[in-house]
Amino acid sequence: MTPRERDELLHLLQHRFEKHMSRHPKIAWAEVLPRLDGRHAVLESLHQMERSGGEPDVIGREAGSGRIIFCDCSAESPPGRRSLCYDRAALDGRKENKPGGSAVEAAAAMGVELLDEALYRELQTHGVFDAKTSSWLATPPELRTLGGALFGDFRYGRVFIYHNGAPSYYAARGFRAMLKV
Repeated sequence: MTPRERDELLHLLQHRFEKHMSRHPKIAWAEVLPRLDGRHAVLESLHQMERSGGEPDVIGREAGSGRIIFCDCSAESPPGRRSLCYDRAALDGRKENKPGGSAVEAAAAMGVELLDEALYRELQTHGVFDAKTSSWLATPPELRTLGGALFGDFRYGRVFIYHNGAPSYYAARGFRAMLKV
């Protein structure tokens, strides 16, 4: 990331942060900036979240550690992260019509994590997300060993958490990322 890209990203993040104060009413930008400034890996992850259409913003603070949580706040699952199966095992298990990759691997390459069910539900308290799309969610190992994976969406005025075969992929399903700093 060039110094100019870094400055543009920080400006964009600050603008979004200030525009959506209801997502983080007890956090000031003055607390966030020092956690970003000079941290190349963190800024690169946020840059990748932004470039793929995630519109990252702060949605809270992690209990216990106090780390600030950035999350994709785009209205729909980020367009640059769709049509992926869940993980490498699912991708390897497909014999034909393989997608371009997996959500778990794409998140790891970006230096971020998939939202889990609890954080996905928390995100939905800040607005309506995934009304036309869906997002893969971090799946507990006991479900994953049975071949399934979780995804969520918002339909009929409520949040739904579903399961699907991990090898499945759809043009309208991507993944939402989180980054704790």
